[in-house]
Order: sequence, then structure tokens, then C-alpha cells
Amino acid sequence: MEYSPPPLFKQGAPARVKMTLFACISIALLLADARMHALTTVRQVVGTVLYPLQMAALMPRDALYGVGDYFSSQAALERQVRDLKQQQIVSAQAMQQAQLHNAENAQLRKLLDARERVPGKSLLAEILYDARDSASRKIVLDRGVQQGVALGLPVIDNQGVVGQVTRVFPFTSEVTLLTDKEQAIPVQVLRNGLRSVAYGRGQSGQLDLRFMAPNADVQVGDILITSGIDGVYPAGLAVARVMQVENNANGAFGRVVCQPLAGIQNHSQLLILMSPPELPPRPPEEEVIKPGRKGKAAKEAAAAAAAAAAATAGATPGAAGPAAAPAGTTPAGVTPAPAQRPAAAAPAPAPAAASPSAAPRAEPKKETR
Repeated sequence: MEYSPPPLFKQGAPARVKMTLFACISIALLLADARMHALTTVRQVVGTVLYPLQMAALMPRDALYGVGDYFSSQAALERQVRDLKQQQIVSAQAMQQAQLHNAENAQLRKLLDARERVPGKSLLAEILYDARDSASRKIVLDRGVQQGVALGLPVIDNQGVVGQVTRVFPFTSEVTLLTDKEQAIPVQVLRNGLRSVAYGRGQSGQLDLRFMAPNADVQVGDILITSGIDGVYPAGLAVARVMQVENNANGAFGRVVCQPLAGIQNHSQLLILMSPPELPPRPPEEEVIKPGRKGKAAKEAAAAAAAAAAATAGATPGAAGPAAAPAGTTPAGVTPAPAQRPAAAAPAPAPAAASPSAAPRAEPKKETR
């Protein structure tokens, strides 16, 4: 099959001439538009007429682009929401940690202030966990024998007394709280100095003042502090606040319920008082003398004193004392010899005792035991 050019190129002048002519016309139009702006109006009119056709031609392309953008933007939004949720969780955790650190810092500052007010050495400890026995009120601290903790040391916080160390391990120690049923602490009312003993009530988390007189001067709101008479807790530490007072006129004792001031449920750091209160030394014990030995010793002492007095009276004539006593009488504890014992109970003449020329008077002899 023979190839033939299109009919346009078969008619008239040759194709090269036509191409050259149209190229010259195009160049002339370009120069005219560039130099004189003669085709600006024509261009605007043609653009306005062809604009609807252009928009109609671009609608399929814009539709495809719109669908792609919709799905891509939806995926991007979902990814962004997921990232924002994770960031929110991380921010919430960081904020909680910051709040916890702020609370711990505030508690530590309060403990440092309390440490300066309490006399003696103290050790900072942290609560690890509660004891396994649910019926008791005990906690475990992260300080033990290696840090110098010993049995009986008191434990406090910035608000008051917490409890007492009851068991010690190499690296941990167990503290029995004041509210335990087996715990008691001597206290006194801050307002009037009335002394008593506070006992724990167990799971209720409160204290009892037992054996109080019905007319005892205790009021709701009174602050109880340590009295210091037990030698364990220093005097003046806050213990509890009186919450309820029941005075029964018919009963022998009243009932006083107190709430501890220590915030054991709110804090995780405590202070262990390493220096127990100094007590004056005890006086030496007195020697116990049995009744039989005491009477015998007293008799011997009285006999020795009487013998000494008689010897002095015999050596000095005319001296007042046992020599001036009537005849027939003898000093206490002294018995005269049988040869000198008078035959009658009549008293001897007075001048015989006062005259120097009288016969010498026989000295009484000591009783031979």
C-alpha cells in the first residue's frame, strides 16, 4: 500500500514553503506582541472563551488528585492523633512523677526541719511495705543493723510520733505503729499536764486513754504529747488529738478516743531517733537488814554505850551520872557483882557519895557473856 500525504499538503504550494510562511507569520506576531502589546486584548478574549473548556478538561485530573489527597490526609490525621495520644500519656506520666517528686521534696523539707528541732541524732528511712499480718499495724523500713538501728528506737515524722522499732534485720527493720493493739505510750495533755497512757485500737487507727477518772480534765481538741517518763520517747513530741470524751458518772473510768497526728498513710519517709533520751543514774540500792540482826545490833550498841558511861563515872568521883543514883540501881545493861550487891533496898546515905574521905566505892563489873 502506497503512502500518500494528507490532502492539506497535496494542494497548493509545497510543504516547505507553507512551513516557512507560517513560521514567519508566528515570528512577526511574537515581535508585535512583545514590542507593541497588540495581542493582549485578543489573548484575554481567547482565554475567557476557552476557560470553561479548560476547566472541563481539568476536572478528571482534579478529581483524581482530590481522592488521593483525601485518603492521604485521613491517614496522616489518624497517625497524628495516635502520636498525640501517646504524647499525652507520656506527658501525664511525667506530670504525675513531677507532682510525686514535689510532694516528696516538700515532705523531706519538713522532715529536715523536724530533724533540727529534735535533740540528738536521727536517721532518715523510707517505708518499703506493710507487714504481712493484716491484724497488726506494722511497717518495714529500709534501715537495719548495718545503719545502726537497734530495738526500741522511736520513729517519728514531721507531725508526731509514728511508732517504735520492734524487730531489726541486717538491712531492714520492723516498726510497730502506735495504733497497734500491743503498743502503749505514756502521754500528757498539753493544756494542763495531765498524764496518762495511750493504747492502740488496732485496725480502727485510733488510740484510747484507759483508766481515766470520769471527772478528768480532758476536752475534745486537746493535744497529747509524750511525757518522757518511759525513757524511750523524748518528752514533748506530738502524739494525738482528742476526738471523743465519754464521761460515765456510774462507771469507774471514763473513755477518751484520740486520733494520731502522724501522717503514716500519706508519706513514705520517716525519721528514726538514734539517740535515746538521757536519764539520771539510779541511786545505789540500800542494804536490807533482817529484823533479828537489827535488834541484836541495837542491843550491842546500847550495852557498849552504857559500859563506857559507867567507866567514866568510876574514874571521876563526885561526877554526876550513874554514881549519884540511889544504891541498888544499876546502869542499863550492867549487873553488879554478887559481893557488892546490897542486902537491903534502902538507899545509901547521901554524904557517903559526896565525902572524899569515905571508903572507895566498888566499880561495877561488866556482865560476862
